[in-house]
Amino acid sequence: MGVLGVFPLLQLVWMSLNDVTQATINADAWQPTGLTNYLEGFASGESGPALVRTLVVVAVVTVLGMLLGFAAAVALRTTGRWSGFLLALMVFVWALPPVVNGSVWKFLLGDEGLVNSVLMALGRDAPVPFLYDTTWALISVAFVGAFAVVPFNALVYRAALMTIDPEVFEAAALDGANRWGEIRHIMVPFVRPTTLVLLVLTIVYGFRSFDFIYVMTYGGPGTATNTLPFLGYLQAFSRYDYGLGAATSVLAVLAVLVLAAVYARSIRREEAEG
Repeated sequence: MGVLGVFPLLQLVWMSLNDVTQATINADAWQPTGLTNYLEGFASGESGPALVRTLVVVAVVTVLGMLLGFAAAVALRTTGRWSGFLLALMVFVWALPPVVNGSVWKFLLGDEGLVNSVLMALGRDAPVPFLYDTTWALISVAFVGAFAVVPFNALVYRAALMTIDPEVFEAAALDGANRWGEIRHIMVPFVRPTTLVLLVLTIVYGFRSFDFIYVMTYGGPGTATNTLPFLGYLQAFSRYDYGLGAATSVLAVLAVLVLAAVYARSIRREEAEG
């Protein structure tokens, strides 16, 4: 962990405080610039909008990923042939490499893809510009990110729901509780600790938004889907301004580190209460 995790992170922070380009990256010493790279990112008008787009992606991934994951877990809480089949399918979707998953969705959301073909068959006059409209493109990559995290959340939620004593539901049924009452008064309170952990992990997943953007839109149209991780990649490996790219990446890392601290704290609290 120290060699493969901590050292590269320290190197990233040090690089963000220096002037590092393709011409100087192998130099014996880099020229210190302090916070210039961070200030330049915001002064150029790139880091601010990228941060906003990152927060939009995180919000969509978190809300859809949590709600749909819980809904799927409730629907698949019982055991049976169809439940097992759907669980296996969800695991397959979750285990797909992001490059494959993103490529599939790129074809599905194209002008002649399945989604637009269905919409046109239902009476829409023109295809929806899912991947080349500034608003639709950001929503599309965020939705695909949420779709990719739903199976994991559903599996974790289902594992938590399966530990509820069946006698609790029997007692609730005798008291006249309907399906919604079981969900509201039994399932939701019972999975609250699981929800806290999954919430942090899902937000971290949203902040790591890169793979689907790289495959589906490559940050476009224009800069419409440039999130912080992808902007840092472009600055470092397309423009070869490694110091600026490192500074942008550090901004995303700081958010993830804060969430990691929250996650560790919640785990310690659950262990103490357990």
